[in-house]
Amino acid sequence: MRFASTKQFFTRALTLARAEFAALTALLVAAVGVMTFIEVADDMTEADGQALDHQVLALLRPYADDPGRPWGPWWLEEAAADITSLGGISVLGLFATIVVLFLLSQRKWLSSLLLTLGLVGGVLLSEGLKAVFERERPPAVAQAVETINASFPSGHALLATVFYLSIGVMLTRAFPRRRFKMFVLGVGIVLAILVGLTRIYLGAHWASDVFAGWAVGAAWAMALWLVAYAVARFQKARAAPLQDAPSPVDEAPLAGSAEAPSEDGAI
Repeated sequence: MRFASTKQFFTRALTLARAEFAALTALLVAAVGVMTFIEVADDMTEADGQALDHQVLALLRPYADDPGRPWGPWWLEEAAADITSLGGISVLGLFATIVVLFLLSQRKWLSSLLLTLGLVGGVLLSEGLKAVFERERPPAVAQAVETINASFPSGHALLATVFYLSIGVMLTRAFPRRRFKMFVLGVGIVLAILVGLTRIYLGAHWASDVFAGWAVGAAWAMALWLVAYAVARFQKARAAPLQDAPSPVDEAPLAGSAEAPSEDGAI
């Protein structure tokens, strides 16, 4: 009896330590993202930073007789145009609606609310930063896609990072094994990276625009997770109605333990 109680205590303690470690990691990513954005924004106004942007654009536009043609075969431009749409507001809005409706069907009230607020906040953050910096896009002749607003930071890179990283973190709750968690989180990161790279390749943004979008997007996604984590613990301690219903993974007991621990947030 004493052994079972001791084992249950250490199981709960280990789960709490993992949850706190995740929160500290999210806080570190958010802090690094903010500092990176500030550094990139500062470099953008200096000659060295602008020179690097122009060098990258020149490498991707090596044809003097056709400055609007990107480097590589014709199908690469077509593929980039397809992939870059994964960071567009229309596609992300559609995906977000599907995910939120699914979360609501699973009674994940807190996750659905915070994901919605996070994406809406990401759009406002992107447009607000663009209005502050008002950076011009790369030359129109080098752009393979149409653009409509300021360049810094990349809205596609920012919103793709917020959405796919948040979804990746959410999906890790559905998989008990670490390799599955790493896979879904890795897919989210890869999608965000690909969207950003296509913006540079298609000439829609300077390289620094995309770096800044990734940085502030990661910071915003982790801030969203930290808010979800704090609110979930606060709500759960007071049995408040605005919280997620338990998932099968949350309810399933660990092998050899009397009950399953559940110390976590939503997104």
